[in-house]
Amino acid sequence: MEIIEKYFPHLTEEQRLQFEKLKPLYEEWNAQINVISRKDIDQFYIHHVLHSLAIAKILSFQKGTTVLDVGTGGGFPGIPLAILFPNCTFHLVDSIGKKIKVVNEVVKALDLKNVTTFNQRAETIPHKYDFIISRAVTQMPEFVKWVRKSIKSKHQNSLPNGILYLKGGDLKAEMKPIKSYYEIIEISDFYTEAFFETKKVVYLQVY
Repeated sequence: MEIIEKYFPHLTEEQRLQFEKLKPLYEEWNAQINVISRKDIDQFYIHHVLHSLAIAKILSFQKGTTVLDVGTGGGFPGIPLAILFPNCTFHLVDSIGKKIKVVNEVVKALDLKNVTTFNQRAETIPHKYDFIISRAVTQMPEFVKWVRKSIKSKHQNSLPNGILYLKGGDLKAEMKPIKSYYEIIEISDFYTEAFFETKKVVYLQVY
């Protein structure tokens, strides 16, 4: 928890308690359904929670913002961001049912009223959202095809609506086919831990 408060010092007491509950909840559920790598669980707050919250360093979602987390897996980046932004709505989807089962149990245990979940593929989602978030589920050109139709045209945040994507490594070749405006932000610009040296947030504006 110290690492979360280092970068996000203005948490409410409820948010602190919710973040504190995350690790024991995931340890319990991970023993039954493996949604987090065993070697990662010891570094849970850095590798999963803080990494997810890097999106909040790029954009502080305005009240009423709707966010779709595609391929959420065990609930990342959606659940940490839902804790941080309780006045926004988060819709977490994954095509693997057992992962959504874990997410549902974590959401229930934390009493997160701003989260809904669905076991489905991104391409089948009928609703529209301000932002699509994800953590490296596929190459960006493919991801854009999946979600382009799910982004609202009317903006309410300081960045125009689009995609906020957590990725690692050299993205030059991957981003070459992309014609829309995008930015690649180094997470190491605001987090000092060695884990984030090659990690990035990609913001892509979707028209």
